[in-house]
Amino acid sequence: MLLRTLLMLPGLAPGPYITAPDSLELVRETWVMGTRLVISVERDSTGAEVDASEAVLENIQEVEKLLSTWDPASELSRLNSSEVNQDVMPTSDVAKWLSRASELVDRTEGAFDVSIGALINAWDLRADGRRPSAVELARAREASGSRAISIDRVTGRVTRHDPQAWIDAGAFGKGVALQEVANYLKESHLKIFVDLGGQLWLSPASATRTINVAHPGDRERSTHRMLLPPGHSVATSGYSEKGVRVEGERLGHILDPRTGRPSATWGSVSVVSDDPIEADALATALYVMGPKTGPLWAESHGDVAALFLIETPSGVRAEWTTSMEPLVIPAQEQKQNRINP
Repeated sequence: MLLRTLLMLPGLAPGPYITAPDSLELVRETWVMGTRLVISVERDSTGAEVDASEAVLENIQEVEKLLSTWDPASELSRLNSSEVNQDVMPTSDVAKWLSRASELVDRTEGAFDVSIGALINAWDLRADGRRPSAVELARAREASGSRAISIDRVTGRVTRHDPQAWIDAGAFGKGVALQEVANYLKESHLKIFVDLGGQLWLSPASATRTINVAHPGDRERSTHRMLLPPGHSVATSGYSEKGVRVEGERLGHILDPRTGRPSATWGSVSVVSDDPIEADALATALYVMGPKTGPLWAESHGDVAALFLIETPSGVRAEWTTSMEPLVIPAQEQKQNRINP
């Protein structure tokens, strides 16, 4: 086991760390995009590990500056406060990311959507939570989706059509950050592993890694293992990540954009892709689709590598798509099966 002696790295706040000089890899830990970031770089003879880890951090911080909806000065926040029916032309990066998100909205038939800010407000998911009235929910649904915010995928132009409408980057922001890291390091010879709030990315020069998949209801306990190939990312969506309790009932943080209501709590979905944005968005969409429709949708789209952990009265049942099959490490004592379309 690698013994990590954590040392503060000067000049990079808040809280980056590295391992002891004699360890086999440099590990930096910090907090960014409202979540924990861990960067592991295997040491080599070039001594480029510190620069590489700093580049990873800086790329993620730059995405946060652009997409944070907690920072009123971010580009996305300014877009979200633009005048109704006023066309806004984002910078090229933000336009590219929003266009990609819009494509995924169409691909998933609305199970993934970024224009759900009004619904987040209606359920007060960023604070203590509340149950909106039928009238409030109907109004929030009117202020959500493409009818409330249009994204021109050709020009990048964004237009708000409702004063309550705003774009939330929560279901694709980590994917964007890791995609930017991947773009920056695509020619790197270094072996780099990044964990951004549970979404993982492995550099192309790395060896395949075995990773644990957490129990859907307890992130501290793993129930399955899988392989993460070089140059790929894995994102997981489930009910254990966040949530609020309202009137004695626990409400998950993942909203179904099609109904305007929190998705049912049933398990988790992990998606592996060489496109971190796709992994992030599809994990959310497949969770929203649920334990019956989600697996069938994923299998019918043959290139989707997805693992579903479904809670049942007798334990956790695992199902996976054909594309995921080479990556799953089965255990005989676990209930599991490949999805049959």
